[in-house]
Amino acid sequence: MGKPHLQKRDLMREQLAHQAARIIAEEGVADFAFAKRKAAKQLGAADTQHLPSNEEVETALHTYRALYQADTHPDSLRELREEALAAMQMFAEFNPYLTGSVLSGSAGEDSDINLMLFSDDAKAVLLSLLKNNIDFEDGEWRARIGGHEEIVPSYSLTSESGVLIHLIVLPENMRHSGSRHPETHANIAAVETLLAA
Repeated sequence: MGKPHLQKRDLMREQLAHQAARIIAEEGVADFAFAKRKAAKQLGAADTQHLPSNEEVETALHTYRALYQADTHPDSLRELREEALAAMQMFAEFNPYLTGSVLSGSAGEDSDINLMLFSDDAKAVLLSLLKNNIDFEDGEWRARIGGHEEIVPSYSLTSESGVLIHLIVLPENMRHSGSRHPETHANIAAVETLLAA
């Protein structure tokens, strides 16, 4: 008796994922949680606790962009990846990694670029920004380091074309933590390979 109910819930979850993907793609929404809540409200399930995971929405977003934005999405994704590579090269001394939607391919033209930089001297990135006369806003980011949560510095800057770039500065030993996976973290060489493909 429980099995049909489970399939029905999975179907609703799938519908919510696709509706959230449509909201992200068409409205330029970057916040997955907001898109999922809005999708649930639009589908008459505002009080559901069975929201899709970010991975399910990401998969639905890939499908949506392939179906409805096939003419424009590859070009805008390539431009974002080129911008990411330029920023990575600018901060090469900090062994940058690209993460997020620009790497995964689900990014749209309104998406931000997310880079992880590594330095045991948290002020080194700040000094690099100042030395290169780059306008930025500083902030903080919560990261799991050595099994506990710590606050690390982050910086946001806008590229010449208007793309927002987020830099998160992590301790050097995090670069070798084993949590870097090719599908979720790409260094300069990996992004160059991606663009050459």
